[in-house]
Amino acid sequence: MARGLTVTVTGATGRTGARVARAARDAGLTVRAASRATGFDWEQRSTWTEALRGADAAYLVHPTDVGTPEAARAVGEIAREAAGLGVRHLVLLSARGEERARPTEEALRTSGADWTIVRAAWFSQNFGEGPLAEELRLSGGLVFPAAPDVREPFVDVRDIADVVVAALTSGDRYAGRELDLTGPRPVAWGEAVAEIAAAAGRELTYRAVPSREYHEHLTGFGVPEQEADFLVELFEEMLDGHNAHLTDGVRRVLGREPRDFAEFAKEAAAAGTWA
Repeated sequence: MARGLTVTVTGATGRTGARVARAARDAGLTVRAASRATGFDWEQRSTWTEALRGADAAYLVHPTDVGTPEAARAVGEIAREAAGLGVRHLVLLSARGEERARPTEEALRTSGADWTIVRAAWFSQNFGEGPLAEELRLSGGLVFPAAPDVREPFVDVRDIADVVVAALTSGDRYAGRELDLTGPRPVAWGEAVAEIAAAAGRELTYRAVPSREYHEHLTGFGVPEQEADFLVELFEEMLDGHNAHLTDGVRRVLGREPRDFAEFAKEAAAAGTWA
């Protein structure tokens, strides 16, 4: 059945989309990559139809945080268009424990298509790609507003991709389901940096700072004021320890344990990520 499916993958060059596209191809699906490189733009509705027409399913990941009003509006609009074009199953990447993501999830539920919501913990790969990785590599440390006792069960993006593909290829088994994904153990941010340092063979430090100081840290790196405001508010909501508990979502869907953070750190270090 899977080999007859065509799936549209939004954000196909991004952190999760690229891995979803790869896992889908490995599973025998026909992948239609939807990104700016292929002419798809979340802000240009005229680009959506070509990406969706003729697809059986779609993976939706909005480029801004899933909890923004822009995400709720755009996901609702693209989900309704997809349903109207005959796309039968939509899988949305959402955030675990983020209340402000609920309007975006509800927009998907009311689209008229079968849906699956994947609520993921903080990505392990956030430390290996993007601003945090650059800060670790260049400055030899990480400044972040997570207190030393706050823990997060970091999830490997490859596990997210495998779960998404399982949801897309399992008929209606995961239709109308919310899948809560975590890694196998809760890890404090300082512990994560220490594990990266051990894997990379270099000294790295972690410094927890208050939210307002982190705002100044972000703007000092060139992050626009409005974006920094949003990130600080989001982290104040998310980094209070309420997401520290584990779930068995990965194991229930894939029949195996999720990848450990240490595995990610060793592989990324071997690739020279923090050299």
